[in-house]
Amino acid sequence: MLSFSKDIGIDLGTANVLIYVKGQGIILNEPSVVAIDKTTNKVLAVGEEARNMIGRTPGNIMAIRPLKDGVIADFDVTEEMLKHFINKLNVKGFFSKPRILICCPTNITSVEQKAIREAAQKAGSKDVYLEEEPKVAAIGAGMDIFQPSGNMVLDIGGGTTDIAVLSMGDIVTSASIKMAGDKFDSEILNYIKRKYKLLIGERTAEDIKIQVATVYPGARNETMEIRGRDLVSGLPRSITINSAEIEEALREAVAVIVHASKSVLERTPPELSADIIDRGAFLTGGGALLHGIDKVLQDELKIPVFIAENPMDCVAIGTGIILENLKK
Repeated sequence: MLSFSKDIGIDLGTANVLIYVKGQGIILNEPSVVAIDKTTNKVLAVGEEARNMIGRTPGNIMAIRPLKDGVIADFDVTEEMLKHFINKLNVKGFFSKPRILICCPTNITSVEQKAIREAAQKAGSKDVYLEEEPKVAAIGAGMDIFQPSGNMVLDIGGGTTDIAVLSMGDIVTSASIKMAGDKFDSEILNYIKRKYKLLIGERTAEDIKIQVATVYPGARNETMEIRGRDLVSGLPRSITINSAEIEEALREAVAVIVHASKSVLERTPPELSADIIDRGAFLTGGGALLHGIDKVLQDELKIPVFIAENPMDCVAIGTGIILENLKK
């Protein structure tokens, strides 16, 4: 164990926290969930262990997701969570604290930025740098955003979708909307509640999204048996759903992302628009894995759309690349 601390990059996501340690790569990827005992206010579990408790705990234990829509909703819990993850890594030196680079959505307020910065400082960091998520995602997806040419990235996370056009290492036009993975889950949950009078949990909704969902009509034909509570009888019941139904359930949600992407392109200078026709747009974040989303965007935006390699890890990889080049 060296006595010098290491630089770390944190993708502080609504759904997952990924941590990149300089020289080692991504060494932590856990859900952003903290389980707390309400009677004593003690943290019982963090990450994967706490996620398994969602919707399955007795009254005194609460599984909290401290980040909502890409920003800190519960400051103390976020701080505890960061502390837990940073301690787990063992990156603090004897004499020094690590430098931390954290990513945040593009349009958060200065108060929200300050909250993120403070949480990281209290969790044990000396210098905290904040960087905008789509920019970091683009770097992590392997785009060269430092040239004077247009690059477009759509980072569809758990709480927010960040859409940006970048050139010369900075964001030219962007939008950040609160329509992303979590919203997809709740749209599926509500659709099943409306159509079948069946109440399912968040975890089940997410499983449906991964296993049978598509957002491109006719692109996938899977079925899945799901179980939940019948709203009429109050008893457990199981039904079978298929891809076509989930396409219908997610149609409006996807339209919101398409609309936001169009508005970003409409505000983009013509020279950069011309570049984007050549180079296309890149999808990053967990939402890039939503079946058919690349096809829908390609049809609607009339530009090539590519899914980045390891879209879930792009932001964390991007923080790593930035940390290697902090002097620039």
